[in-house]
Amino acid sequence: MKNLDLEKILPHKYPMILIDNILDYDLDKKYIRTNVEIYEDKIFFDKSLNGISPSVGIEFMAQTIGCYSYFKNNERPPRIGFLLGTRLYENKLSCFENGKTYEIRAKEVFENDELVSFECFIYNANEVCSEAVINVYMPKNEINLIGMLNV
Repeated sequence: MKNLDLEKILPHKYPMILIDNILDYDLDKKYIRTNVEIYEDKIFFDKSLNGISPSVGIEFMAQTIGCYSYFKNNERPPRIGFLLGTRLYENKLSCFENGKTYEIRAKEVFENDELVSFECFIYNANEVCSEAVINVYMPKNEINLIGMLNV
């Protein structure tokens, strides 16, 4: 895909944008693919691991979902979303290794008004190394929500 400005797509600024590229997406098939390259300048890089902790994989997945939401919202900033939780986050790695590039895939599997679920996978080459079902709450009335957050 063309180079996209992730700061316009995600509600983060660098260095908190953890993914590197959007590879492709298909709104009809309800999926998106992104990738992340692991290197020492990444914010969560741990020198003792020579990589990034596997727990950060949840955020790789969440940012991939955020990109999908941007496209689903006609390339406008997505509605505010809250990660409600995940079921069965499974990870086969001791860390996301320095020098490797991982592919993240997310597929929307359920949507009901304000709740959305995604099946997410992280691939090391062509092998699944992490997977989870991510549940997101996206309130319709953001104005009331923003007021609650400013209390």
